[in-house]
Order: sequence, then C-alpha cells, then structure tokens
Amino acid sequence: MAKRGSSPTTGTSQAGTATASTATASTATAGPDALVTERAGELRALIDYHNERYHSLDAPEIPDADFDALVRELQALEADYPELITPESPTQRVGSAPSATFAPVTHAMPMMSLDNAFSRPELEAWAERVARGLDLGDAAAPVGYLCELKIDGVACSLHYEQGRLVLAATRGNGRVGEDITANVAGIGVIPTRLSGSPPPVLEVRGEIYMPLATFAALNEAQEAAGLPRYANPRNTAAGSLRQKDPAITASRGLAFWSYGLGVVEGGPHLESQGSMLAWLASMGLPVNPELRPVATIDEVVAFTDHWMEHRHDLAYEIDGAVVKVDRLARQRSLGSTAKAPRWAIAYKFPPEERTTKLLDIQVSIGRTGKATPFAVLEPVFVGGSTVQLATLHNSDQVALKNVRPGDTVVVRKAGDVIPEVLGPVLTERPADSVEWLFPANCPACHHELVRPEGEAHTFCVNPGCPAQRQTRIEHFASRGGMDIEGMGESRVALFLAEGLIGDAGDIYAINWDRVAQLEGFGQLSIDNLRAAIEASKHRPLANLLVGLGIRHLGPTGAEALARSFADIDALGAASEEELAAIDGVGPTIARSVASWFASDDAAVLIAKFKVAGVNLEGAEPSDQPQVLAGMTVVVTGTLDGFSRDGAEDAIKVRGGKSPGSVSKKTTAVVVGAEPGASKLTKAQDLGVPVLDEAAFVHLLETGELPTPPPAPEVEGEADPST
Repeated sequence: MAKRGSSPTTGTSQAGTATASTATASTATAGPDALVTERAGELRALIDYHNERYHSLDAPEIPDADFDALVRELQALEADYPELITPESPTQRVGSAPSATFAPVTHAMPMMSLDNAFSRPELEAWAERVARGLDLGDAAAPVGYLCELKIDGVACSLHYEQGRLVLAATRGNGRVGEDITANVAGIGVIPTRLSGSPPPVLEVRGEIYMPLATFAALNEAQEAAGLPRYANPRNTAAGSLRQKDPAITASRGLAFWSYGLGVVEGGPHLESQGSMLAWLASMGLPVNPELRPVATIDEVVAFTDHWMEHRHDLAYEIDGAVVKVDRLARQRSLGSTAKAPRWAIAYKFPPEERTTKLLDIQVSIGRTGKATPFAVLEPVFVGGSTVQLATLHNSDQVALKNVRPGDTVVVRKAGDVIPEVLGPVLTERPADSVEWLFPANCPACHHELVRPEGEAHTFCVNPGCPAQRQTRIEHFASRGGMDIEGMGESRVALFLAEGLIGDAGDIYAINWDRVAQLEGFGQLSIDNLRAAIEASKHRPLANLLVGLGIRHLGPTGAEALARSFADIDALGAASEEELAAIDGVGPTIARSVASWFASDDAAVLIAKFKVAGVNLEGAEPSDQPQVLAGMTVVVTGTLDGFSRDGAEDAIKVRGGKSPGSVSKKTTAVVVGAEPGASKLTKAQDLGVPVLDEAAFVHLLETGELPTPPPAPEVEGEADPST
C-alpha cells in the first residue's frame, strides 16, 4: 500500500461504504453481487486517482487518513470476495508509477511498503503472526524488536560506489523510481562521500523530510509574498525534492534519516537492525537517535504510547512508529509478501488531517478589533479531538485557499495548535458554489471594517464594539494576563449582559449581591471567584501589562517595561523615544504603548485599578550581579534544584533571557531529565553548548560557560518510553 495515513472516509465514501457493507453482509456466502462489484471498481479507481495525485503530482486532494480508509474498505471487500482481487488492484501494488519528469531507475532490490496497524489489537495480531512464523508459539515470547519513529517524508534510495554517491532515486512503484541524484546532492545532511571504510557498493534507504522550522519559515515567506501557504511539511518536501532546478531543492532545507539497506557488496557481517544502523552512522549517514530495542510487544506499545503523546516535541513530523524484528537472521526467516516484509509493521497514530464539510464562513472580532474569518465545520474527529471551528487567518488566505461554504475541505489539527482549513477538495465542489466575500461591516456592531494600507488584516475601528469589549476582558482575565480562574467567556458575557461590568477595571468592583441573584451562582462559586479576583490584585506589573492587551506588547516586552519603571505612572509618562530605547521593546512596541497610555480608556482603567488596590509597581531591581547580561539561556527538562519557573527566573534576575525555543542566538541550553527532544536536537545541530545542572549553577554564579561544555547524561535518552 502507498505510504499514507488512516481512519474514516470522506462523506462521499462513507455513503458507499455503508451500502457496500450491507451488500457484503447479505451475500457473504453467494459471491459478490453487482453492487459490491461496482463498489470495488469504484474504490480501485478512487485509490488509483489519489495515488497519482500523491506520488506523481505531489498534489494530494485528501488526507492520508481518508486515503487509508478507502484502501481498508477495498481490502475488506477483497477479503470477503477473493474473486474481486486482480493483479492491477492497488492493494497488490506499492506506490504509484514514477513521474515522466525524471529518468526512470529500476531498483535492483524492490523498495517495499509496510503493512499498517491502527490499534493495539492489530499490533498484537502482527506480533502473533511473527511468533508463529518464528515457531515461538506465543506472541508474548521475547522476540526482540527495534522500535523507530515513522518519519512523515518521502522514501529515497541512495546508491554509493567506493563511498561516493552515484545515484539517488524515489521509491516510485517499488520496482521503478525516479532519478533525483542532482537534487539529492544539494541536501546538506546527505554525504556525497562516505567516511570510514564503506564497502564497494552500498545502497542506503531512508526518508527525506522537511524540518518544522524550515516549513514555518517557508510559509512566512509565502505569506509575505501574498502567496498561498504550503499545506504540510511532507507534501512540501516531496514538491521540493522534485524541482527541475536542483538549486531550488538545495534552498529548501531538506533533511534525511537512514533506516535500512538495499543492495550491499562487501562490508561487515551484521547481526541486527540496530547494529546495521550504527554502521551507517559510522560512515556519516544520518540515523535518527530515537531508537529503542525491546524484547516484547508490551514494550513496543509503551514506545508507541510515549511518542503518540510527545510527537510534537520533535523538530520534524512523525505519523507513527515502525516496529521491526531486530535480528537480521529472523528477518530473513520471516521473509516478505508481494509488497511488504513480514518482519516489520508501521503503527499509525491518529490522523491530524481529515476532510469534512465547510458549512459556513463567519468573522470573529478580537480585542484589538482584528476581524478574523473562521470556518464552521461539520464536526470531525482530528488530532485527538472533535473539531467544529477552524481558522482561515485573513481575507487574503480565504481567497488564496479558494474555499467556499459547501466545499469538502481538508482540516488539520496538530496537538494544541488551533485547527486550520488547508484547502478544498475541488473535485467535490458543488456545481452551484459561490465565492465567499469578506463582509464590509463588523458583524457585532455593524461599523465599517477597515483594512489599513500595507496590512494583511482587517479591523473594526469602533472602540465601543461589544465584541472587542468582551474579548478584551477575557484576555485580561486569562492565564497569560491576570489569571482570574472562573472569569471565562461565558461569565464575562453574562456579567456584560447584566451590566455588572463594562471594562476590565470593573472586575474589581462587582456587586456580589446582584451576582447572588443570578441563576447558577451559589455561595461557593461566588466565594471562589471573589478569591481569584482578590489574588489577581497581587500579580506582577508585567501580568497587568499583558492583560491590558496593548497591541504588539507580549510577555517579553511587558517584563522589560516592568523592570525599567518604578510604577505604572512612570511608565505612562515615558516618551516614545524612552520606551524604544529599552532592550526588548523597540520602536513598534514603543509607539503602541505610548498611544495606549495617551488614550482616555487608559486613564479610566488605571484609576479603577488604583481604587481597587491592584499592584501597579514595577519589578524590584535585582540585587543579583548581572553576569548573564546579553545571554540567552534555554531550559528544557526537569532539574533537581530548580522548578521550571525558578530556573527561568534565576536567569532573568541576572540579566539574561530565557525564551522557549532554541536559535542561533542561544548562548546555552540547560538540559535536565526528560528534556524536549526538539530543543536538544536543535541545540546539537546548531552547535549551541549543552549544560547539565552543575554547569548551569556555575553559569549563574560566574556568567562563564564551562570549557569544554560537558555532554550531559540525559535521563531516559536511551529509553524514550520512560
């Protein structure tokens, strides 16, 4: 089967599935009737069509999950009615025909696909087949597996002779691929000459992928140029790899992980999958570090569970895990089917892309007046939750994505990321479809919407807009602001409707006798909310500044302002030039802050805060020596002597910065137990010093990095399931 995703089908296919299932149940002993035969032919045509879009054109219309559902439906029909199986069926083939853009390459050893498992029972069923194939008798017997991450990229074969790269090819249909040697030679992490003692002939197989940071930067450039965003890293990697101009491929920042061998002449005798990967690494080939040898299927499940939870800690996308019998002799004994090895299986994680109906496009108004279009969707389970709303970013993106109410659309949700509509399935667009137009007036106050020159976003400029007022108060009470637990969207809306509050300052003067008369408010809920509001009065000034929702002012700038002024009055009296001179502020934030303090709303709010006794004083000057001034130190993992916040505070009070991500400007990365893999990997890739806790304490005391930096023993690094 093609390298794709899992789970239920599109709306069109669901109807067909239900009909075919009914027919199957009623005719299981009599052979396929006309309806079942017709459905099988329809599925074969659909799968071939989408295979071509995915493998040859790099322009898939449906997510992997929906494609996999089509294949699984066809497999089920063929299992019930073997007479439906033909040699041309996509269930009997790997991949798709190679593109005519590149010269064909016949693989000396076929590049097979992997069978898939989508649940623990399916994984255990595979383990039982392995145990039987090895005459072990019991699936719980310690077979010895190697667990690897399933990289969401493009399969590739690298052919070396005398250590020199002479040919690179795509998988194609498993037998014939495409010659992409010139393009692959521009991928920096792939060596064109091997180190060590390579054999006379070596074929390495692996996955070419696009790192997430590269993908994000590429999309930023697309947006800046007024071009559509790329859908996902996998498709973008495939398109980058198949550029006619190798210079374009070289500019796309692609990367590669080795995972196996094809033809080898010479070389050492290897006993296991693990030793084979170690041998490849010794010759300079990239090998993913997140490998885990295990004995039993229970340990395999622990590995898959761990990475299902931590998949977004990585600097690249994965869509599952690959489990292989580790001993190569056992692999040879198990052999292969026509299209997949029996000794390996891909365990697919729940899909993060699905198709569903776009019911409507509406516009929300944020605290700054920004008008953001969003999609109202037919509910769909994706990325671990049911999604009904998804962002469409701005009017330009709606036009570029060409989505319309009534469309079948591809929706993506990765972890905690806000769901996003990627684009329509144009082949399913209704004939009477009409282009959606951005409204001219605010949906909340009907005031004219304005798009400032040079900006991508449209705004409601009415300061009295009720939607803006509500979202400003919600933001003020949010965790990043004053952190008032219990003051969420519904309560803010209720208090506004009842006239109990009109702005954020009124939160501190609520008439609790009136609240007690409202439905749903008992004494306990009132006491809890009052206590949360009272506690918020003592938050640092930086929290208040974030909560005010001043445009362009985020947590870092707010902390810089709070450290630089004795109180909010001194901050409000500062000139734009004085604000811009503060490290971490700059002219854009300074202009926005000065403009806010000059407004009538600011004076009213500050007066209310003073009456209520809200803390308006800046941060106390640090008595710590500023040994980390100008340094940026990132903390990841758990430290023994510091909480996460405590470690970051220790850096900041000594004049340093402690952001949440690693970059070329990072001075050092402090690594504790169970660190974020992406931060550690990026630090190693960029050559940023990595410190253990003892070295961190030394840095805090002296401002000096150890020479040379110690390589910390990361707890759990060899066992990612812990």
